[in-house]
Amino acid sequence: MKLPEEFENRMKALLGAEYSAFLESYERRPCQALRVNTGKLSPGKFQEISPFRLRPVPWAPGGFYYGEEDRPGKHPWHEAGLYYIQEPSAMAVGALAGAAPGERILDLCAAPGGKTTQLAAAMEGKGLLVSNEIHPARAKILSSNVERMGITNAVVTSETPERLAERFPGFFDRIVVDAPCSGEGMFRKDEQAVLQWSPENVKMCAERQQGILDQAAEMLRPGGVLVYSTCTFAPEEDEGSVAAFLCRHPEFSVKKTKAWEGFAPGRPEWVEKTVLSGVWEKEAEEQIKDTFRLWPHRLEGEGHYLAVLQKAGENGAQSLRAELPGKTGKPGKAGKTGRVSSAAAEKEALRLYQEFVEENLVRAPEGIPVLFGEQLFLMPCRLDLAGLKVLRAGLHLGTVRKNRFEPAHALALALKKEDARRGCSFAADGGEIRAYLRGESLEPGPDAAEEKGWALVLAGDFPLGWGKLAGGMLKNHYPKGLRLYF
Repeated sequence: MKLPEEFENRMKALLGAEYSAFLESYERRPCQALRVNTGKLSPGKFQEISPFRLRPVPWAPGGFYYGEEDRPGKHPWHEAGLYYIQEPSAMAVGALAGAAPGERILDLCAAPGGKTTQLAAAMEGKGLLVSNEIHPARAKILSSNVERMGITNAVVTSETPERLAERFPGFFDRIVVDAPCSGEGMFRKDEQAVLQWSPENVKMCAERQQGILDQAAEMLRPGGVLVYSTCTFAPEEDEGSVAAFLCRHPEFSVKKTKAWEGFAPGRPEWVEKTVLSGVWEKEAEEQIKDTFRLWPHRLEGEGHYLAVLQKAGENGAQSLRAELPGKTGKPGKAGKTGRVSSAAAEKEALRLYQEFVEENLVRAPEGIPVLFGEQLFLMPCRLDLAGLKVLRAGLHLGTVRKNRFEPAHALALALKKEDARRGCSFAADGGEIRAYLRGESLEPGPDAAEEKGWALVLAGDFPLGWGKLAGGMLKNHYPKGLRLYF
């Protein structure tokens, strides 16, 4: 791989004798890993049934390296949301965030969804997760991954940090800022990152990160935790960004956090003195040492930088009350959520949904149903979304048609096998499941041949989508936009 000359010169100066080992890491293949969706099954259970060659990722519960010959992205269980394919070093961000059930959490720069889905798994469906991505196309990818993983308590937005800070001052218990960066840590995986690199881009990214961090600080409650991460080696974007932030925000400090083998301490000597000011300069060395650098020559993963920051004040998560904050409002244009419907329309929608639940489900997800146009969503709490660009206002339950309710694909992925009154299970690696993913109708098997109504289609024991039983056939309701042709 041909690296930019200015990048090589800088890294040689920073690493000294360690530079040769760093350079040799570019001759090795990038590590491949997946993270089990613990909302659907335990890591141990996945190891039992998995067809892949797995080795644990030390710092990520449920994270596993898989073999070069494995193709987990082509397996039907990927479409069922049993796991998320994720770069192993990136899993450290969610591990250090320390998310817990019942909290209010913001993933501020969330696409494509690796950190969001990891946070959601730790929250166990309890609390509120706001996942934001400013770029609309990437926000759609984020929303689809939230759906695939069966997450019930996430609101997906496509807003600027400034707009969110206006709406949610001092609101969140934890915020993750996986900041846009120059991407130096991904050079081994992404040739485009190499081609787009320049010193000017490094500087631009460092400046943009400061604005994002300032807005995150505004949205964090006293005592809350802010996790900052990048996938770059540039000191301006790593230790420099954290040092500059702490100088502007003396109410924050670096939180001492567990390190795993291969996690190197931050390098205070790489911080330019021009970003330091006042009394904090005396504390810079010890605080920056408690941040982390993940080097590709020291562990099995790409380059990352992480800092766990805590805001001064009373510790302890706020309760998730039903009236938070304000009433459910009218979202702006950013997806299919549309506008909040009239009380009469919502009442009729709820009646049709309840009929669907009684006829087809044993257990339904809990939350607050809200109708946006013809789309019924289940929100984890009452949240003022008025004027915000919202792609997913919680769990998408389905579409309200004239005198009927059509369940959403998202609802199927949020259920477990035992939640539905009817289910048609096929071997996960069999031809029937692949035919289903292509959009074909199926013969349901003798147990369901006489059944009528909506049924979960399962890859083994795991829901993959909806089908409708009638006349001894299973009509395919797998979304056209998701269909796969093997």
